[in-house]
Amino acid sequence: MSKKLTITVHDEVYEGLHRKIGRRRISRFLETLARPHLIQPELEAAYRAMAADEEREREALEWSEALIGDVRDAPR
Repeated sequence: MSKKLTITVHDEVYEGLHRKIGRRRISRFLETLARPHLIQPELEAAYRAMAADEEREREALEWSEALIGDVRDAPR
């Protein structure tokens, strides 16, 4: 479901949105910017699911442990 929202912005912002984004794309652009800052439960659930994936966690640990050797051997 979508809701209509009226916002107030400075003239420069309004003109920039129309010039760069286009008239019929501003709502989607603003929603895309705002969504990651407002829809946290989905992000938290995704992190929990990733942490529960034991094979993925094992591979990630192997990868990060291999990086330690790269740093140790890097010239100073």
